[in-house]
Amino acid sequence: MANLTSSTALPVLLDCDPGIDDAFALAYLACRDDVKTVGVVTTAGNVSQDDVLRNALGLTELLGMNAPVARGADAPLVEPLMTAEETHGPHGLGHAVLEECGRPDSRSGAQLWVDLAHQYPGRLVGIVTGPLTNLALALREEPELPRLLRRLHVMGGAINHRGNTGPTSEWNIAVDPEAAHEVFEAWGKASQRVVLGALQATEAVRLDEKHRQAVAQLKDHPVGAVLADALQFYFEFHQADGLGWCAYLHDPLVVANAVTGQFAKTRPLAVDVELTGTLTRGQTVGDELGRWGKEPNVDLLCDVDAEGFIEHLLTTLGGWVEGPSSGH
Repeated sequence: MANLTSSTALPVLLDCDPGIDDAFALAYLACRDDVKTVGVVTTAGNVSQDDVLRNALGLTELLGMNAPVARGADAPLVEPLMTAEETHGPHGLGHAVLEECGRPDSRSGAQLWVDLAHQYPGRLVGIVTGPLTNLALALREEPELPRLLRRLHVMGGAINHRGNTGPTSEWNIAVDPEAAHEVFEAWGKASQRVVLGALQATEAVRLDEKHRQAVAQLKDHPVGAVLADALQFYFEFHQADGLGWCAYLHDPLVVANAVTGQFAKTRPLAVDVELTGTLTRGQTVGDELGRWGKEPNVDLLCDVDAEGFIEHLLTTLGGWVEGPSSGH
């Protein structure tokens, strides 16, 4: 790839809860010369805030990503935090464990959202691959965020699809339904819709044994061993969960679509989050029939080119060059 100046590279803020698939998303961003990761925010979700922050600091240091890493919310807006160590391992990266390294930015996660949106008005691409807590808090401070961002991309939800947390709820939304509701409501009042990668899109990305072996061969990548150990755990989890020897890699599809505009189509839809249902709290509800009388607030990913994306992801990770371009 040709090196790009920081003025031409796409500025990206990643809000994540690493997390195995979040780790792949960070590694993917670090491999792209046409992207400048200008900030990373961590949200407690897959594991506790201490663990996700350590993972983000460690991964960004190993990857040489010259970006502030801000500690975000320790808990959701309303409910106590639930975590998923059985899915992502005791510290979030499966069999891999990173040592303490680096220090977080002095700003909160919400403040970093606001500061970077003002620093890159109309240019910053926001990507959330964890719960939406930090973004909801940032919106309370700066309601103009939907107009300041170039685009917001979110991995979350399940539209007319089974859940992976409750029967109808997806993890990132289920951890903090109130935050998701606030974000969808705010973008419903703006001209730009949220690009939403829900489970029916991301679960098309199913890695099998040959893909696991390809990741295990990333010997020259600075986090290749971390990704391999993490993915091994992810395969073991999916097999134990009755899904077979495989892994669904949710977050990297949303990130790749955000920076390339490829690997999926979109369709507009009005979406909200169920907050009170005794059986369906955290469910993302799409108004397919227009009964609410609301304009669409989401561009829903659909028609995923899973094979093309997996090839792109592995090729991108395998193309690591020591000393990536400016901004990393």
